[in-house]
Amino acid sequence: MSDAPFSPQTAIVTGSDSGIGRATAVALAKAGMDVGITWHSDQQGAEDTAEEVRSLGRKAVVHQLDTTDVRGTAATVETLAEELGGVDVFVNNSGTGDGTKFLDLDYQTWMSTLDTNLNGAFVAMQTAARRMVKAGRGGRIIAVTSVHEFQPRVGASAYDASKHGLGGLIKTMALELAEHGITANNVAPGEIATPMTGQEDEDPTKKERPGVPLGRPGDAREIAAVIAFLASPASSYVNGASWPVDGGMLQMGPQAGSHITSNDWRES
Repeated sequence: MSDAPFSPQTAIVTGSDSGIGRATAVALAKAGMDVGITWHSDQQGAEDTAEEVRSLGRKAVVHQLDTTDVRGTAATVETLAEELGGVDVFVNNSGTGDGTKFLDLDYQTWMSTLDTNLNGAFVAMQTAARRMVKAGRGGRIIAVTSVHEFQPRVGASAYDASKHGLGGLIKTMALELAEHGITANNVAPGEIATPMTGQEDEDPTKKERPGVPLGRPGDAREIAAVIAFLASPASSYVNGASWPVDGGMLQMGPQAGSHITSNDWRES
């Protein structure tokens, strides 16, 4: 590994056609990085992200990515890195949920969620890490997990399992990649106003969430700010961490247990 200080020039952000991914791509561009952008079904969204990155004077390259296609995932990451001239920062943001309760969950749906959130993430991050090691300049790998990396949710068996797995994978990567000057960390969002939560383009400060200490959902840019820090030279001693960014949601367990007044949560 080079003795030169880590100075990231290039980043790949998966699932950056909207929400947290788009906000992260823009934040990294503002930090001086050229950005690889991926999309699964919203090509126009990805092109809009790219246009915003370019408006900041940075290069943007765009490719479709389906993380359920293992061979295709590796090839897409390789192509993005080639077009960018390397990959110093890799943000695994692609993800999905199925909203199916355990007794109703079929194996195909289970595997589709795990392929998207965990198996494809493994391939993508391994591909990026191998390039970082070969380049010898160090690197940053950041996975966007969820508060459900730590705590479960009704109707999210496959999603919860995939996020627990992704969190554990990153921690092992942190141990093994450190000798190469590569750090690996998780960012675990709570409820964020994004298309995935049905709140695209909504102002989270106008939404009331009594069950969250800060009283509202988060903004995608609040997640991106934490990711941008973890991608920066300033985070050089942060490795193997999982950072909840949830307005205090995870601290509400005992409080919620004594204050929930109906059984509605069993169906949500």
